Amino acid sequence: MTPNQRSSSRWSTLGTVTAAVAACAVCCIGPLLSVLGGIGAASAIGAVWVPALAVVAVVALMSVVWVLRRRRAAVCGTERGVFDLGMPTPAPSDAKVRSGRH
Repeated sequence: MTPNQRSSSRWSTLGTVTAAVAACAVCCIGPLLSVLGGIGAASAIGAVWVPALAVVAVVALMSVVWVLRRRRAAVCGTERGVFDLGMPTPAPSDAKVRSGRH
């Protein structure tokens, strides 16, 4: 093998590798860009919606606290006046003695 043949063999190998890399880049660039574009779109939507969801969560928490306080105030409130508790009147002491001796 002469030095010129070795030199051309190296260049042909380098050319083949370069062509293979270029073909791979052309073939795979579409899916790679679509994946990266999807990730970018998801992050952009997340950047917009996360603060909005935080506001919704704070409003929901405030409304739950408001409803619970309102219920507590309604339960603890009493009205003034006399109320009939519906308690039975005690039986006379004679009735107890008579019923116990049967």
